Amino acid sequence: MMHKYWYRILSLTAALLLLPGLSGARELRDPGEYFFDQTFGDFSEELQLARDEGKTGILMFFEMDECPFCHRMKEMVLNRAAVQDYYREHFLIFPVDIEGDIQIKDFDGREMAMKDFAFEEHRVRATPVFVFFNLEGEPVARYTGATRDAEEFMWLGEYVVDGVYREMPFTRYKRERRSEARGG
Repeated sequence: MMHKYWYRILSLTAALLLLPGLSGARELRDPGEYFFDQTFGDFSEELQLARDEGKTGILMFFEMDECPFCHRMKEMVLNRAAVQDYYREHFLIFPVDIEGDIQIKDFDGREMAMKDFAFEEHRVRATPVFVFFNLEGEPVARYTGATRDAEEFMWLGEYVVDGVYREMPFTRYKRERRSEARGG
């Protein structure tokens, strides 16, 4: 019974912090418009565009409609202006429906359904999954699940942009960042 009480308090507190005009509120924007890029589904062309625009690479957000963690990411993290601005500066970002029948072309120009691109090409079985690709179309980092908060998602972006993925796993990187944040 007590856990229901605390859950209600936490839910109300989170809702109040998201209201504009309250201290602690952050600028919120629609992730469909401000986080994700538009695509015609030819990822080989998108890869060339990323090169032309001087991006670090491409980020794919593998999702499905019924996924509560995907919705949580969109409503609590991907809607933050600072997150959107940072990620859009460094990556082209595309959602991929792991149940989708829409035909796309992968980085090598092969045509397939989105669901086959997700399952067969990238072994996505749970959502959300964030896969970062370099400018050659090779996956360099992968994160499965929702991040704890916007700060952790920002760390994930910095982890890839700064090339730290070459040196250590993201879990270690997070531990070091948390330690730094605490002054230790």
